[in-house]
Amino acid sequence: MTRRRRRCRGLQLGLAGMGVALAATGCGAFEADDDEPSVGRSATVTVTRVVDGDTVEVSLDGMTEDVRYIGVDTPETVAPGEPVDCFGPQASEYNEGLVEGERVRLVFGVEERDVYGRLLAYVYLDGDFVNAKLVRLGFARTLTIAPNDRSAPLLRRLERRAGLQGRGLWGACVP
Repeated sequence: MTRRRRRCRGLQLGLAGMGVALAATGCGAFEADDDEPSVGRSATVTVTRVVDGDTVEVSLDGMTEDVRYIGVDTPETVAPGEPVDCFGPQASEYNEGLVEGERVRLVFGVEERDVYGRLLAYVYLDGDFVNAKLVRLGFARTLTIAPNDRSAPLLRRLERRAGLQGRGLWGACVP
């Protein structure tokens, strides 16, 4: 566990012990509805590299695999020939600070790979739903592609709240 995550856990435990409700912070506080039950084939892996805000590389069965988060789309930072999108660097940096070097659980979608060969997964860190956190904090928009749409209603609710509250990209990029 990283020093930053240990510090945040200590803060969370201390505040919880005093009966203080946690607000959404960079330390990883989650709303109850962010922890949607997961189903499907899963694997626990280490994130070896963060590509951008919604794609990571992991080591799985001795191979390096790209994993694209299901249900979310962060502003672009690495699309060849394309400019960097508003709030893209912040989304990439946040995702990197959250999951790089960490053990995460991937729950694969009904459709396990996209047209680029990337694995498609819901990502959980210490039981917390990373895809939902990115949307809730305004680092990502929703992106629903059937048949991997199990979490679409939750993600849409979180996106609506983030937009109304002007969080992340909604305050920085969207008038």
